[in-house]
Amino acid sequence: MKKLSILILLFISTAIYAQKEQVLEPKLENIAWISGNWKGEAFGGLTEENWSEPSGDSMMATFKLIVNNKVTFYEIEIIREVNNTLILQIKHFNNDLKGWEAKDETVDFPLKEITANKVAFEGMVFEKINANEMNVFVDLQQENGTVETVKFNYKK
Repeated sequence: MKKLSILILLFISTAIYAQKEQVLEPKLENIAWISGNWKGEAFGGLTEENWSEPSGDSMMATFKLIVNNKVTFYEIEIIREVNNTLILQIKHFNNDLKGWEAKDETVDFPLKEITANKVAFEGMVFEKINANEMNVFVDLQQENGTVETVKFNYKK
């Protein structure tokens, strides 16, 4: 009976461990699924995000929000390999390309974790639904100090 109990516990712990997604190395090749031309809706308009394939130790993207057939703002985004980890950096621009951040400043999101279907940065998470769909969750600081998470559902 004792051997049977040990076998059952071993089976259960193995099954639980197998269900937990494996954490991957912080390498661009492990998040290459983000690359592509993605379109969705958010902030009362249409969004478009275009991610390059990994090259030169980075991936880059452009983002735009269109509301009432007018561009509201743009972003340039990069994910870089730095010191054996990844960092997501963003610069924002008005529709006339006047920057929001100071010349030498970026909005930075350090890497938390990568799995086969998710890359989590502090404040932004990319989640692969399938080869042609992903969700991006962005934490936005509100004027009252609270944080609101906005979901972008993108399709290729």
